[in-house]
Amino acid sequence: MRDVIRLTASTTLAFAALAGAAAAQDKVTFATNWLAQAEHGGYYQAIADGTYAEHGLDVTIRPGGPQSPGQQLLATGQVDFYMGGMGTINSVKEGLPTVAVAAIFQKDPQILLAHPDAPFETVADMTQASKLIIAQSSFFGGFFLWMKANYEGFRDEQYEPYTFNPAPFLADPMSVQQGYLTSEPYEIEKQTGWAPKVFLLADFGYAPYSTTIEAHTGMVEENPDLVQRFVDASIIGWYNYLYGDNTAANALIKADNPEMTDGQLAYSLEKMKEYAIAVSGDAIEQGIGCMTDARWTGFYESMVEAGMYEPGIDISKAYTTQFVCKGMGADLAQM
Repeated sequence: MRDVIRLTASTTLAFAALAGAAAAQDKVTFATNWLAQAEHGGYYQAIADGTYAEHGLDVTIRPGGPQSPGQQLLATGQVDFYMGGMGTINSVKEGLPTVAVAAIFQKDPQILLAHPDAPFETVADMTQASKLIIAQSSFFGGFFLWMKANYEGFRDEQYEPYTFNPAPFLADPMSVQQGYLTSEPYEIEKQTGWAPKVFLLADFGYAPYSTTIEAHTGMVEENPDLVQRFVDASIIGWYNYLYGDNTAANALIKADNPEMTDGQLAYSLEKMKEYAIAVSGDAIEQGIGCMTDARWTGFYESMVEAGMYEPGIDISKAYTTQFVCKGMGADLAQM
């Protein structure tokens, strides 16, 4: 009987310890910039498989959507982290207290699409396109500036607004449409039965980081341990989502976005791996999330020349490399 009592007491103490550990977890809210999808998979994976919990974090994902104010929510302290791009360059200009602490995607998944029989083999060939169906922000203040700066012959007259309806593109075999690597090609092939030509702008020299993790500058300064734990756990989550069993993560994605399908999730994962969106460049040896001063500076200077950014912005305030490029999780990759 004494043995049973001792075992029960021991078990009670173990449960008490676990309860104490759970209570000690830091609650964190992470805002994404769009509806839940495979491009957010690593974060959902880190929730599903307990990686965040192992790092002392209780993470809530707050999905975004059209006109998502995620960066404003971060700047005002309403969320703890935000999934952005390189928008912290503008944050420096505008005096917003946000800073990029990791870059999950080494390649921006922005693409241009053409019909399979169109006479376009490079981005340069698209100067002969009948029209360029591109979102207004991307055309007047984004990658089209880079296209004009690097390829002579692109004209503003080619522009037609992209309304996320592929009908104008499908109707004109000499048109070119903007898209996202993991989205538009899948939908177009489903509708038409043919696969469009895909031109990943990152493979032609357009080199921003994408899917960055942004934090409030105050948190980076005052609680770097929490930032490091969130970055590390997110990186491990991404390796496990890309190369491990992501069934539970996909279930969470579909719970947050009921319109998401298994087919779309599988296609997105396949393309992220095929085009080495997360694991390429510096990330191959130094781990997902890696960022370098040279890459930030090079992109900024190239886009100053293209007219996207003003000269004189202190971009060293837009990011910090202190939390990445440490090889975290690199042993989990299956190249």
